[in-house]
Amino acid sequence: MSRSDDRNDLSIGLVGARGYAGRELLRLIDGHSRLRLDHAASRSLAGTPIRDSVPAWPGDDVFIEATPAAIADRSADVLVLALPNGVSDQYLPLIDDDVVVVDLSADHRFDDAWVYGLPELHREDLPGATRIANPGCYATAAMLALAPLGATLETEPSAFGVSGYSGAGTDPSPKNDQTVLRDNVMPYQLTGHMHEREITHQLGRGVRFAPSVAAFERGLVVTVLAELSRPTDVDSLFERYESHYQDDRLIEVQNEAPLPRDVADRVGSVIGGFSVDPADHRRIGVAVALDNLLKGAASQAVQNINLSCGLEDLDGLVSGG
Repeated sequence: MSRSDDRNDLSIGLVGARGYAGRELLRLIDGHSRLRLDHAASRSLAGTPIRDSVPAWPGDDVFIEATPAAIADRSADVLVLALPNGVSDQYLPLIDDDVVVVDLSADHRFDDAWVYGLPELHREDLPGATRIANPGCYATAAMLALAPLGATLETEPSAFGVSGYSGAGTDPSPKNDQTVLRDNVMPYQLTGHMHEREITHQLGRGVRFAPSVAAFERGLVVTVLAELSRPTDVDSLFERYESHYQDDRLIEVQNEAPLPRDVADRVGSVIGGFSVDPADHRRIGVAVALDNLLKGAASQAVQNINLSCGLEDLDGLVSGG
C-alpha cells in the first residue's frame, strides 16, 4: 500500500464494514472534509452497494472482498480494521509500515509497540503514529472516570457497566437477541473480562469490572466506585473533573448522572453523578456515559486518525473542527 499524492486528501480503507462500528465509520468518513474512501471491505457483503447498508452514501461504491490479498492490492493512506479479535495479524504483514493502521479489535491493546488510542490520555503519542490500537468502549468509559483520580486512589476501584445490545455485534447471540433481553438486564463474564485487563494494563493498577447488557440498542454507562486517600466533597470532585478535561472538547462534565439515551449518536462522552459517602468522605462514585459505537469505536477512530495525520483534532466530528 502507498500514500495518496493529494496533500489535501487522505484516502482511507475500511475492513469489516458490515458491523455496527463499520457503518458508523462510513457515515463519519462521508461527512469528513479531508477523508476520501478508497475502499470498504466486507466478508459477507462483497459486491453489494454501500448505500444498501448506509442509505445516505453519496456514490456508487460497492463493498470489496475482505481477504488479506484483496486489501493488499489497494492503496490507502489509512486503514481501519473493524474485525473480530484475532484476525488483524492476517492483514498486517501485507500493509506497508507508513500506512496508518487503526485496529478496533483488542489484538494490540496490550502491545507497547502500538499507540493506545485514547486521546484524552495519550494525545502526545498520537501525532505521526502508524499503528494505533483503538480502546474498548467499556475501557474508554472506565478510564475517563478514573484518570482524574490518579494517585489519590487508595484501594482497588470497581466499575459496573451496562451497554446496549449493539455492543455484542451483529452475529446472533443471546446478548443481542432482543427477545431474550426484553425487560431484562443480562450480566455476563463477571470476572476476568478483557476490558478489566485492558483498564488495569493502561492505568497500571488493579480495577474490578463487571459488565451487563440491556435491551436498548446503543450507548453505555459505567459507574465507578472508589476510595480515595483523603476526604473530598461533591463540589471538589466536580471541579477536579472539570479542570482535568477542560481542554478535551469531546468530554462534558455535569452534575447529574448521565444516561445512555442522552449520549446516543453523540461523538463524545458525558461524566457526572458525583457522589461522596456521607459516612466516609473518602468513598466516592462517578458515572460515565458514551455511545459505544462512536466514542467507544468509530468517532474515537476518526479522532485518532486526525491526530496521527496532522489534522485538526475534531475534524469531521464537530462543527468547525
